[in-house]
Amino acid sequence: MTDNPDLDATDRQILHHLQADGRLSNVALAEAVGLSESPTFRRVRQLEERGLITGYAALVDQRRLGLTVTAFVQVIMERQPDSATEAFHACVAAEEHIIECHAMSGAHDYLMKVVARNMDHFSELCMQRILKFPGVQHVESSFSLRAIKSSRELPT
Repeated sequence: MTDNPDLDATDRQILHHLQADGRLSNVALAEAVGLSESPTFRRVRQLEERGLITGYAALVDQRRLGLTVTAFVQVIMERQPDSATEAFHACVAAEEHIIECHAMSGAHDYLMKVVARNMDHFSELCMQRILKFPGVQHVESSFSLRAIKSSRELPT
């Protein structure tokens, strides 16, 4: 359990159940957490208003979309002014095949999770796009052979 004094056990249960199934009806959620429907609905709305629940989404099988390659791309940047960093961030945000990007401590400045149709497509993404983003000096890629654990559920 995390240490957030603003969340009681029921709030934590609501978050747990909605992370597991975001389409859970209010009736089923109320039953799962042991409340009636109205208080459950109010609590969900409060969690949304407080920014703890930031949205709802469908989880899609990337392989069934034809995205068979997952690469983790480590990026080293040139020393640059803030405006170039902002331009890099804008390029990352605009590229739909980059599904995650994190500023990192350590030897690399950024770590990206990139999905592609195949190795040729990844090569084109990397060489024709990512390497041409503002300020990029060097990239190093590692490829996922198999996902052992992939979860969007946070501990509550």
